[in-house]
Amino acid sequence: MNDHIRLPDLSTDKDFQGESFAPIYTTTVTVSGGTAAHGRASGKARSDDGVLDLDLRMPAELGGDGQGTNPEQLFAAGFAACFHGALSLVARQAALDPVPISVDATVAFGRDPEDGGYLLHVDLVVKWPGIDPEIAAPLLEKADSLCPYARMAWHGTPTTITLAS
Repeated sequence: MNDHIRLPDLSTDKDFQGESFAPIYTTTVTVSGGTAAHGRASGKARSDDGVLDLDLRMPAELGGDGQGTNPEQLFAAGFAACFHGALSLVARQAALDPVPISVDATVAFGRDPEDGGYLLHVDLVVKWPGIDPEIAAPLLEKADSLCPYARMAWHGTPTTITLAS
């Protein structure tokens, strides 16, 4: 049997006219435990539904054992997946096959030369065999305007930090 996945009813139109943020999906991931006292994550990351359940470790390049994933890998996976989804949506709407599309996200963790703090730098590389670059360019631009990770990178993301009681 070949069951098809029901695609979500999402739009590329900027058709929401609400006065405030309207969540469509919410998830929570809790990071706890670990031994790092140096500002880098270790321990466990677990989603509220239990589907994500990972060990976090420092990468070998930063002196860790590299025996688990790290925040940069998780961010790269999320960004690549999000952009891939946005581009697949606009490709389908343009009557193009999104199956051959792949997205590589390279995330670099480093120092900010302006204030000495830490920054991430992201490079996305889209592989879309057989597509004419002139056809792809406006679709990449539209995907960039739709992808919440890209929007976060360009415009920031409203964030609240609360100490639980």
